Amino acid sequence: MNTIIRKSVLGVAGLAFAGGVFAGPIAAHADEAHAATAGKPVAVSVQGAQSTIDLNDEQTANAKAIIAATKKAGLPERAAVISIATSLQESKLENLGHLGDKNDHDSLGLFQQRPSSGWGTPEQITDPEYSTLAFLKGLKQVDGWQDMPLTKAAQTVQVSAYPDAYAQWEKQATDLVNQHWNS
Repeated sequence: MNTIIRKSVLGVAGLAFAGGVFAGPIAAHADEAHAATAGKPVAVSVQGAQSTIDLNDEQTANAKAIIAATKKAGLPERAAVISIATSLQESKLENLGHLGDKNDHDSLGLFQQRPSSGWGTPEQITDPEYSTLAFLKGLKQVDGWQDMPLTKAAQTVQVSAYPDAYAQWEKQATDLVNQHWNS
């Protein structure tokens, strides 16, 4: 497996991240946006070269877990697309534990979240539902995330050293959501 360079996650746009929950107000229009997009198929207008990987059963199960957590959070399919694309970039949808010298700091799980940055305990952030819900809490703090390019929305939450890398996974993430959202 290629080593994936990790980054420090500090929170969204200067918002505090404590105890696995972003502090501060959640965008009030998130529920309205969900109601407006509920039941509509996810469309994708990708930009740039796209990457794809063949998924094994574990990776597919992790994609399904991200979709289930997105539904649990009451968010639309677009949130699942952003989450899956982020996880594809960060871990290739593998729930990574500590990798020794191959880790960037203490990054763990599907989203390579860091316990030292307040995302949660190692046990929490290696739980697909918990880590997805933590990511989605951050996403909901991003004003206008529903309408911005995927890479910008993901980068605002993740604060990656490679902010444009998320875009390459948008088509595969969209295909996964379209395939598994109603299953």
